Amino acid sequence: MREQIDAIKLKFNERLTALSTSEELEKLRVEVLGKKGEFTQILRSMGSLSAEERPLVGKLVNEAKEELEEKIRSVKESLKERATDTKLKNEVIDITLPGVKSPMGGKHPLMMTMEKIENIFLEMGFTIEEGPEVELDYYNFEALNIPKDHPARGEQDTFYIDDQVVLRTQTSPVQIRTIENQKPPIKMISPGKVYRSDDVDATHSPIFYQIEGLVIDKGITFADLKGTLDLFVKKMFGDDIITKFRPHHFPFTEPSAEMDGTCFVCHGEGCKVCKGEGFMELLGCGMVHPEVLKKGGIDPEVYSGFAFGFGLDRMTMQKFGIDDIRLLYESDMRFLKQFK
Repeated sequence: MREQIDAIKLKFNERLTALSTSEELEKLRVEVLGKKGEFTQILRSMGSLSAEERPLVGKLVNEAKEELEEKIRSVKESLKERATDTKLKNEVIDITLPGVKSPMGGKHPLMMTMEKIENIFLEMGFTIEEGPEVELDYYNFEALNIPKDHPARGEQDTFYIDDQVVLRTQTSPVQIRTIENQKPPIKMISPGKVYRSDDVDATHSPIFYQIEGLVIDKGITFADLKGTLDLFVKKMFGDDIITKFRPHHFPFTEPSAEMDGTCFVCHGEGCKVCKGEGFMELLGCGMVHPEVLKKGGIDPEVYSGFAFGFGLDRMTMQKFGIDDIRLLYESDMRFLKQFK
């Protein structure tokens, strides 16, 4: 038995010297010291020994196991240190090399324009109000003086959830909700996403952004409307812009108008951007219709107000000289990187 134990130790030491990985070390440990290992086989064969020999052989086996286990621990630690050294050598960082910059994102031109517009109106004392994009037909149409048989609905064909629920075609419903929940004086804008059943082309999209404004107080006149919007446009495009108002029709305002401004490219001389006219359409506006005030619970004999609205996409295109609305929604990085 002693010779057999010595033979196992000798073979173990030879293999221990030759191995180079932790996996090989673990395999050797199992083969020699495991539950089915060589020393276990010796202990199981002790039944053939005399009562006097068994304690002696058991002692020799335990001493040999302790000796080999200590060698395994030592070699295991050595292999671990060697692996760490190899990893450090392979992961050496040359701190003199220039660093690699992480790509930085930038604001979308739509958001840049929206933030500037919001800041302009905040400076003028307006609040910013929000409302649901999935809206009731009542707030989107009827409360704005557009009943179910009104021809203006054809101009604002939208996506219907059912007969009473639609995707909003404008942010005007936020104005109605504000009228219902706040008492005059009211001075607010409502930016947000709107939906219309339009075919996609260079100037139309079924999804776009709109900003609308509302002012209601005692003694509000068309002069207040003109002064407010003229100041806004000058802050937006520059002090040299000239504005003009053209009569128009909107169901929820009376009188109504569209406001034009001198082309920001040619400054009124005429170019391809403004189609030679020297002016560009900027927004629609008008005095709030008395029926709209009544439906909001406001007495039109006491209060008056004005409203306005414009497409943020068109304003962005005018500001940055973009000629195709699709560029704002296609997420083409070649286009968007220009605005970082």
